[in-house]
Amino acid sequence: MTQLAPRTESFGAGDQSWLGSRHGTDVAKTVTLAPAAWSAKIVDGRIKSGEPYAMKAGLAVPYASGASDGTEVIAGFLLTDQSVDAARGNVAAPGVWHGRIITSKLPSTVAAATAKQSGHFLLEA
Repeated sequence: MTQLAPRTESFGAGDQSWLGSRHGTDVAKTVTLAPAAWSAKIVDGRIKSGEPYAMKAGLAVPYASGASDGTEVIAGFLLTDQSVDAARGNVAAPGVWHGRIITSKLPSTVAAATAKQSGHFLLEA
């Protein structure tokens, strides 16, 4: 099941103040989110722009500092707010996989040393 059924909603891209530059935003890659994995990050039916994600079994899942199952490696950050409804299934979303990130403005805490392990991000406080 997908979230491609017709519906109408209005909202913007979210708070993108965490972007340190526009570099990387023009080549965001499509990732698939499983709403059940993101349940702790869903607020008012949305996952916030800037949430860090890891890749596990082909799905973008929330980054988990200190884990040892692959979710401790940041693969990217969600570029825009994502409207989700668990009853509708997976969500296709744009993910920034390189660029300049302002860590103090992210919706979730990310240790600078952890994010740098991917080598694709320039992090600022």
